[in-house]
Amino acid sequence: MGDDAQSIYAFRGATIRNILNFEKDYPDLKVFKLEQNYRSTSNIVQAAGSIIRNNKEQLKKQVWTDNPEGDKIRVIRTATDNEEGKLVAESIFEEKLREQQNNSDFAILYRTNAQSRSIEEALRKMNIPYRIYGGMSFYQRKEVKDMVAYLRLTINPNDEEAIKRIINYPTRGIGKSSIDKLILAASQNECSIWVVLENIEKIAAFGSAIKKLADFRNMINSFRSMMETHNAYDLAMHVARQSALLKTLHDDKTVEGISRYENIVELMNGIKEFTEDDTRDEAKTLDVYLQDIALLTDADKEKPDEDVVKLMTIHAAKGLEFPNVFVVGMEENLFPSQMSLGSRKDLEEERRLFYVAANRAEKKLTLSYAGSRFRFGNLTFAEPSRFIQEIDPTYLKMEQVRSNKPEFGGIPREGKKESFTFTPVGKSSTPSLLFNKKEAPVQRHVDPNFVPDDTSNLKEGMAVEHQRFGKGKVVVIEGSGDGKKATVEFEESGIKQLILKYAKIKIIS
Repeated sequence: MGDDAQSIYAFRGATIRNILNFEKDYPDLKVFKLEQNYRSTSNIVQAAGSIIRNNKEQLKKQVWTDNPEGDKIRVIRTATDNEEGKLVAESIFEEKLREQQNNSDFAILYRTNAQSRSIEEALRKMNIPYRIYGGMSFYQRKEVKDMVAYLRLTINPNDEEAIKRIINYPTRGIGKSSIDKLILAASQNECSIWVVLENIEKIAAFGSAIKKLADFRNMINSFRSMMETHNAYDLAMHVARQSALLKTLHDDKTVEGISRYENIVELMNGIKEFTEDDTRDEAKTLDVYLQDIALLTDADKEKPDEDVVKLMTIHAAKGLEFPNVFVVGMEENLFPSQMSLGSRKDLEEERRLFYVAANRAEKKLTLSYAGSRFRFGNLTFAEPSRFIQEIDPTYLKMEQVRSNKPEFGGIPREGKKESFTFTPVGKSSTPSLLFNKKEAPVQRHVDPNFVPDDTSNLKEGMAVEHQRFGKGKVVVIEGSGDGKKATVEFEESGIKQLILKYAKIKIIS
């Protein structure tokens, strides 16, 4: 007994051929098709059927249900992945109030583990309890904790927990006996381990390990020397590279290794978003960033409460069912995965994975995607997944959430939902959206060589150019000192409010 439409474990060595060839291998076989779905509404069942029909390799069947028609599937576009997380959290909060539902009635599914970061942060900010199933919370994953330990040690060299965690990771030949000697020496001299490291050349007991320990100390000191001159992202990326942590994870090409590397990339994305947020009054330095995530990392303890929103990868969700399901990150190169686009066989497995995701929902299904994401410090723009276009539009309710705030913060205003439609495309092309031209999302190239001007003399009425938002005109200037702000009406990006201390602006006239 099996369902070829839910064969999703090729990465573990499973092959769909075992099912597809079963009738040929056993000619006397009698086939019984279990085609009734008892779980989901008619709209969800029919939509899922329209998805899987695009696969060429399959055993034909017609799944149906006697359940009510139910709501149409919501498809929502947001400007960024952070806004996507916020939207999902707000939707859950509103649905709970409106329908008197529990947290446990909701599940959020994603293609890769790394996607949980923005979702987790949004849920925490709204005090919605959740649990990661089949994995750990983002900030509790080993590779994330390792990287954060390096950053903590850069800020505070007396952080002994951080020293013990990463002094020999990646491996640099500092064995357990040397670490034990460090701890003992610190205890005997009533000082920190870092003080021992600062004087390591004077302690003969460490023998041949002295040079390795001194090299580690010198590396951390080199990181610390950059604190005053580099923002959080530039310093964190330097630490990740110079410590060899980034290379160690990148070189591991196992399924687990790729996932760990993706988590570090996502951590860096979060740091980059922090440094690009023009609405923050404080400096964009590493110590401020670590203060910013302190509450998130402290909140990672497991909660015994069973009334929690469930977060998991789609692979982990197979066989489960939930009243309300959000499938996030519905973008080309993310879902379907970029690695699957080279062959029809791999793409069809991704489509089966999407079929599994859609069928987890009993009553309501929401698909969401972001128009842009940071990837290793670069703002990249995303197209909606081809899988969205493959769903029969009869079963869809298309929405776009627009707000007047900048992509990474700004004037807090209530978002507005508007409908949108797909333009016709050929089967081999990438789906695109047809938006109102005036409000079309602008996919600007961010010039890395952009040099901003001194904005201390900026005045109302001046023409300016922003590194990301393009050309515009200053409408209002308010505040003073580090909190001085300018409201600018950009030709392509609309009205934005920017803190001048951090805004990257050139004065044109």
